[in-house]
Amino acid sequence: MARKGKGRPVNGWLIVDKPAGVTSTSVVGKVRWALDAQKAGHAGTLDPAATGVLAVALGEATKTVPYVTDATKGYRFLVRWGVATDTDDAEGQAIAASDARPTDAQIEAALPAFRGLIQQVPPQYSAVKVEGERAYDIARTGEAMDLAARPLEVEKLVLLRRPDADTAEFEMVCGKGGYVRAIARDLGRALGCLGHVVWLRRDWSGPFRAEEGIGLAEIDALARTPELDARLLPLEIALAGLPELPLAPEGAVRLKNGNPGRVLSSRAAPGDIAWASFEGKPVAVGTYLGGELHPNRVFNL
Repeated sequence: MARKGKGRPVNGWLIVDKPAGVTSTSVVGKVRWALDAQKAGHAGTLDPAATGVLAVALGEATKTVPYVTDATKGYRFLVRWGVATDTDDAEGQAIAASDARPTDAQIEAALPAFRGLIQQVPPQYSAVKVEGERAYDIARTGEAMDLAARPLEVEKLVLLRRPDADTAEFEMVCGKGGYVRAIARDLGRALGCLGHVVWLRRDWSGPFRAEEGIGLAEIDALARTPELDARLLPLEIALAGLPELPLAPEGAVRLKNGNPGRVLSSRAAPGDIAWASFEGKPVAVGTYLGGELHPNRVFNL
């Protein structure tokens, strides 16, 4: 995340519909510039070639990023059969080929193994850290790595259509840390035909939807204007999956000073992560215990 610097104390979320060909970091930089914001970050990196939802947090909203990063996400993607690449997508170099092509029935039969709690090995070109270095930096040197498999919850993986014998479009809903490119790679291996991702789109991430996003051209056109400010979503939208606890005035004062604050009522169970509000504004997010919220992060609004 970018450090606090010059600019305005802008707080909230801007949902960007990221185009292909730009990095997530460059999108955050453009949003920060366009809003003249002191601080910005994003919730969930998208590969440069991928499109769709990139949620950019501004100011105090950066404190809520972990609660969106952990959220479920929805993707659509196209797989090309018959070729494996070193990046597991169309940006990479071909490393193996096959003349085999799966039928619809074979694809459908293979999909159940990729649903539920699975173990997934990240792509060689990924942001996973290996002894302090990013895997993609090591991969660029030509060194192959034995990356450890990681658990991934796949709630949904379905075949949408077959544009032709060489390709298949899928929809996937998964939890934190999933690599669509790895799904394409492993599905191609399981079918004995190899495969890689041609295009990938993140349709939604937690509470954020691509159709609500703003494009880079519109960000440029509205830069430094009230119209762009009006596109901001409130900080607390990232906390929608957590119980909201209303505060008494004295509880709000204590929380703002970093101390546990008593809540007026609670839908949370002891030990739950929740957020507290006073007069409609978020004050803190933390752990609910003994009628109080014990803050993990306090919002300076």
